[in-house]
Amino acid sequence: MDVFRSLKSRNFRLFFYGQSVSLIGTWMQKTAVCWLVYRLTNSALLLGVVSFAGLIPSLILSPYAGSYIDRHNRYKILVQTQVISMLQALALAVMILFKYYSITGIILLTLVQGIINAFDVTCRQSLMVDMVTQREDLPNAIALNSTMANFARIAGPAMAGILLSAFGEDVCFGLNFISYIPVLISLFMMKLDTPVIKKADTSIWTELREGFHYISHDKDLSSLLMMLSVSSMFVIPFNTLMPIFAKDVFNGTAKTFSWFESAAGLGSIISAMYMANLKAGKDMVKILVTSSLIFSLSLMLLAYSGWLPLALVFMVLSGVGMMAQTSAINTYIQTHAIPAMRARAISYYIMAYQGIIPIGSLLAGVMANVAGPKFTVFAEGIIGVVAVVAFVNYRRKHADEISIITTSAGNNAAATTAA
Repeated sequence: MDVFRSLKSRNFRLFFYGQSVSLIGTWMQKTAVCWLVYRLTNSALLLGVVSFAGLIPSLILSPYAGSYIDRHNRYKILVQTQVISMLQALALAVMILFKYYSITGIILLTLVQGIINAFDVTCRQSLMVDMVTQREDLPNAIALNSTMANFARIAGPAMAGILLSAFGEDVCFGLNFISYIPVLISLFMMKLDTPVIKKADTSIWTELREGFHYISHDKDLSSLLMMLSVSSMFVIPFNTLMPIFAKDVFNGTAKTFSWFESAAGLGSIISAMYMANLKAGKDMVKILVTSSLIFSLSLMLLAYSGWLPLALVFMVLSGVGMMAQTSAINTYIQTHAIPAMRARAISYYIMAYQGIIPIGSLLAGVMANVAGPKFTVFAEGIIGVVAVVAFVNYRRKHADEISIITTSAGNNAAATTAA
């Protein structure tokens, strides 16, 4: 099928299969951690703190990670990050197995995983170009990668809901540790023709400045990153409050919480399959605007839906909008950034996405404590709509400059492909 065309590339196929297993384990652990923290503390604020600890390293370290990865072998870095992630999962599993329910320990281990992810996610995204044989299949590979991640977002919480009810949190953590084995096997089976990294003449700090200068002076890319930053700060963190919706608003259990996570994942898969089937040349900016509106409006409706099935429908729609929004921005950056700056451009994408979410999660937790979870989610939807309007107006105001930049980027990409 055309939708799976990038799987013809052997290296990407191995990566896809290995990550499919691992990400299910990751979402099982994430669901178990959220449920465990809220079960032990009944604190919306601590839910925000845990999310903050897991993602704040991306805000601080992503630009450095992008420059570091541009100077080193990306494949070796990816293997190293997966091994360290496996050890982190083992430490968390052992802690919970022996009933050492330390919120401080959970936060610290979550922080460690966040530091690893600052390098791992940037590395995986920038290595995608080397995994796909045909350059025109890159957008399809990005969309399939998102499909895989969001399938795991359905399967992981669903399995976690069953396991949490039947066995407890420690089983979820143990299975996440085991899930890293297929990833490492698939990585060792790859035969990547990665470019030889020449010793840089400039310092990594000089490259950091060059990356910032490139992004800040490119109104095309910077406008998309600003849109993503606002969404990550004020809209995407709604997910932090879903354990409260499941337990307090709908008087549910861990299984109810897993339904919320799985519903968002289902929407993301629907969206990702659409993105994967897009023909080359599709206007990603239009998709970004449409999906952002779907995302924001679904949150406004979710906030005050009093019937659980209807709330889950709006969760599905939120997954559709959020996934298409982030995937459209990711695809646009990877296909428009100049090759020499690709990893650094992706690192700013990671920073704007995963790096800002923790601050938003903390704010969402504080606001939910003060104004309640329903009002907080509704307000996040309102902010999302306002951000879309501001983004569209900015692009119209600077349309001529953006058109020149886009044409230049297209010529650079064509020249690189031909070479």
